[in-house]
Amino acid sequence: MPSFREIGEFPAEETKRMLEFVAATARDAGLEDYRVVVNVGEGGGQTVFHLHWHVLGGRVAGLPS
Repeated sequence: MPSFREIGEFPAEETKRMLEFVAATARDAGLEDYRVVVNVGEGGGQTVFHLHWHVLGGRVAGLPS
């Protein structure tokens, strides 16, 4: 899967499992407050061309509060 743009190709249950995994990953890392970021396309900052999620704890420089 090259990017989030193609998320509709997954069955709804698989998409739900991905989001549950993201939440579990944050919880397992001890994060209570965090951001979930998906870069889509070069213009959106994507440099690795497969679907992946960034779980960012705390404030991140350059992102709005």
